[in-house]
Amino acid sequence: MLRKFATAALILGAGLGLATASFAADEYNASVGLTAAGAPLGLHGVDPVAFIDSGTPVEGSAAHTLVHDGVAYYFTSADTLARFQAEPAAYLPQNGGFCTFGVSVGKKFDGDPEYAAIIDNKLYVFLNEDIFAAFNKDREGTISKAAQNWTDIRSTAVGDL
Repeated sequence: MLRKFATAALILGAGLGLATASFAADEYNASVGLTAAGAPLGLHGVDPVAFIDSGTPVEGSAAHTLVHDGVAYYFTSADTLARFQAEPAAYLPQNGGFCTFGVSVGKKFDGDPEYAAIIDNKLYVFLNEDIFAAFNKDREGTISKAAQNWTDIRSTAVGDL
């Protein structure tokens, strides 16, 4: 009887640990599955600090991982990791890393770092080339609509929209 109770407690505890990662995945566009750090991967493994510095996606390394708010981010070096850790809000992709155009219409779509813009030192990612082209027709309007919608849909699960 005690063994069954201990097993049930272990399973429940493991489930509660995953609930945190699931919540983060609802607020952040993160990979399916967990990294070695025990959290889903954000920004497709691209280093957000190096990306903003260079203007292009720079692949990070699992050797330099930081879990922030339940999401693992990879960095190119200990320096970019430390800069992120000191001021995460300055480097996190906008709209949780979801496609900014999608958020502007009340949806959460994958944000692919290959289709991105850095505007006022903020990183915005998009679903694909066509969506990125549509964004470029009305950048200010899309960013404004996304900011308005993000507060409403931020904690809504992707499948619930």
